[in-house]
Amino acid sequence: MTTKAATDQSKADVATPMRGADVLVRCLEREGVDVVFAYPGGASMEIHQALTRPSRIRTILPRHEQGCGFMAHGYARATGKPGVCMATSGPGATNLVTCIADAFMDSIPLVAITGQVFQHFIGKTAFQETDVFGITLPIVKHSYLVLRAEDLPRIVKEAFHLARTGRPGPVVIDIPKDVQQKVFEPQLDQEMELPGYEPAPQASDNELIEVLNLIQGCKRPVLYTGGGIVSGDADRELRAFADLTGIPVATTLMGLGGFPEDHPQSLRWFGMHGTVAGNWAVCESDLLIALGVRFDDRITGAIAKFAPDATVVHIDIDKSEHHKNKVVPYPVHSEIKYALQRLCKLAEEHGFEKPDLSEWNRKVYGWRDEYPFSYENSKHITSQEAIQVLYEETQGEAIVTTGVGQHQMWAAQFYRFHQPRSYISSLGLGTMGFGLPAALGAKIAHPDRTVIDVDGDGSFLMNVQELATAVRENIPVKILLLDNQHLGMVVQWEDILYEGVRAQTILCDPENIGSPDNEAGLYPDWVTICEGFGVKSRRVIRKDEIREAVREMLEFDGPYLLNVIVPYTEHVMPFIQAGSSAKEILIR
Repeated sequence: MTTKAATDQSKADVATPMRGADVLVRCLEREGVDVVFAYPGGASMEIHQALTRPSRIRTILPRHEQGCGFMAHGYARATGKPGVCMATSGPGATNLVTCIADAFMDSIPLVAITGQVFQHFIGKTAFQETDVFGITLPIVKHSYLVLRAEDLPRIVKEAFHLARTGRPGPVVIDIPKDVQQKVFEPQLDQEMELPGYEPAPQASDNELIEVLNLIQGCKRPVLYTGGGIVSGDADRELRAFADLTGIPVATTLMGLGGFPEDHPQSLRWFGMHGTVAGNWAVCESDLLIALGVRFDDRITGAIAKFAPDATVVHIDIDKSEHHKNKVVPYPVHSEIKYALQRLCKLAEEHGFEKPDLSEWNRKVYGWRDEYPFSYENSKHITSQEAIQVLYEETQGEAIVTTGVGQHQMWAAQFYRFHQPRSYISSLGLGTMGFGLPAALGAKIAHPDRTVIDVDGDGSFLMNVQELATAVRENIPVKILLLDNQHLGMVVQWEDILYEGVRAQTILCDPENIGSPDNEAGLYPDWVTICEGFGVKSRRVIRKDEIREAVREMLEFDGPYLLNVIVPYTEHVMPFIQAGSSAKEILIR
């Protein structure tokens, strides 16, 4: 039976003359796009005009193109669907470059649409002309410069298919103004032209049986799981495989939530600031099964010292990741969800016997109990304590976004994540200013969930203008702002590596550093800034205020910034210095 909605859509898709900009909007609707984060300009005005006409798409106006791009990130990371951002040519497009690079590093599905000058001006240094196609080539999954308006339906279909399938990533569509203005009869159901693109490789049974044989013969195995588990929607399959084998699981930061952190086999996350248990277990393993990971330097430290005695299996959807950072004897090119499903099935069919890991488990879980994430009690509120209170008051059910810095690591340490797409952070590129716009995008994606930006004062100031977007669009995000008036992570490195010499890392007057003991020196005045934006805010200094203040923030019906004054002397621990091994980890 044909529904009225389907009939109406069919009528709407009949080829009638349309402007290119309207064709673009129609194609976005056909891809299921419900929100576009877009900042207008001369070269993209036609598209914005098209978005004002009847459409199922909500358009969010940010206050800066980088905010626009990171809102799309928050939406994409919270849903798994491509986030869509749009900017004009020239500086509008170049302001999206960081967002595109960030999506490329973290394998985030993003479609970035940019306006471009008229085709006859391309290459002539016209006003606001920039070769965004060329600029972004190293940091995209694919790029399009649309030279024929008639190609728009095919290009949009391909762009979304590329962004969301295989290893997800960013795709750029650069559209000259004359293409947007051209009136033509679109053929909306064009076929894609992607020769050689194979987004879903599958491991052979022989490869997977070999993995099962390795597991049966090992004594010190670890599952090393990353962002591929989250982007591949393979968290259930991972849990089934972990239950089947009994192997301890250590995740990366990108993989947070892909395996429940309250599961008895969880070693939580490892790497530069990760758990002692996770780092030591990987270092001493005799079999390391790497699932959807890229052997990033923040995980491995000195690559020659990483899991030196382990036989390594690397299952990944992207063949280019095999042997890129770590040469392994067992590379398996496969979609991770399929590989885990098939491993469990083959284990059942071939009489898999779980190895006896009792001795190994006593050792690694003993480390977990002996060296949990911890912090020393202080007369002041510490960042760790504030995040711990936030976790308790939300019962671990919130979506947490972060900026970049110490607060980012503490959020991962003291807020436990039990489901995927709940920890949203810029991890590969490490972009400050990410937290607030990402929180806005995540909240739009999940209006019924609590979304909190855990941020630092240095990082937050980089995109503070998006407070205006939160108010104007009525997006009730919460901000837990941990304020130490310093660039905390760089200060930590200065303390450890440069004898505490401060090289442009103090954000306030060095002679009058604000602190819990010197409120007069606090800078900037976040309460006054929030008042100017129309955002509810509160500053807390005393320990006995923090829990009640967090509750007030969570219960407030609207955007809310809680400014928590914390000491700048705290360091994120544990810490593995660059070039060191897991065995050289600094615990305190």
